[in-house]
Amino acid sequence: MADIQITVLVEDTVHRSALRAEHGLSLWIETDDKRILFDTGQSDLLLHNARVLGIDIAQADAIVLSHGHCDHVGGLNRVLDLAPQASIYLHPMVLEPKFSFSSGAPREAGVTSALRNRLLDQIKNGTGTYTAVKTSVLPGVTITGQIPRVSGFEDTGGAFFLDANRTKTDELLDDQALYLESNEGLIVILGCAHAGVVNTLEHIRQMEPDKRVHTILGGMHLVKADQTRIEKTIGAFRRFDIERIGPAHCTGESATRQLWNAFGNRCFLCCVGTQVSI
Repeated sequence: MADIQITVLVEDTVHRSALRAEHGLSLWIETDDKRILFDTGQSDLLLHNARVLGIDIAQADAIVLSHGHCDHVGGLNRVLDLAPQASIYLHPMVLEPKFSFSSGAPREAGVTSALRNRLLDQIKNGTGTYTAVKTSVLPGVTITGQIPRVSGFEDTGGAFFLDANRTKTDELLDDQALYLESNEGLIVILGCAHAGVVNTLEHIRQMEPDKRVHTILGGMHLVKADQTRIEKTIGAFRRFDIERIGPAHCTGESATRQLWNAFGNRCFLCCVGTQVSI
């Protein structure tokens, strides 16, 4: 595969005055002559940042959703208006109602009913694809599909439910990652890693046993993780011998600090405007 460039369009932090941040994630991926949008942040903010960075969202060939939370699908309606030709990839449970109870009261945290109907139309007309299993987006670009929970120490990272009455726990089975093949090894792109970042890496190793993970970036949902989980995650990263680590979004300050302390210059900032080239 030719050079790969990844640009952070939306993330919780920013260090350039012309760009803006919000709680969410969106990444623009360029490889060969194709362009992939991974998640769309919480709002239309990605469009502002894309303009500042000289990126034309209308040129997207594919849109990949890591999961159905609103801070990852909030800008999707505008993106679909601008790039109707783009194929969209999503786990079927993205369309399920989602509620968060992080602040005590229920909060709707999933796609709106209007967006749900629009995505169903995309599935029906063939421009949308369900990704419950490993799915190829382009040659060398693959979605993991649903990720088995095998580590024993990872959880979804919060109080998530499929109903406002808290009778159905949302195990976030729609959580998935994207990985790209490069001459250096695999590049793993995470949305929130609600399935667990170690579970994600183990799943990719099962699917690609002969390939090394070179780079991992995105949300690792360690913001509420206890010290034991953080230490076990660091140990797993050492076992995988990951060369470049870009913690972002929901990784959390404590876990991010400990990752930087453990891996030094293998870590890199992953804020709005960051560009990663492999």
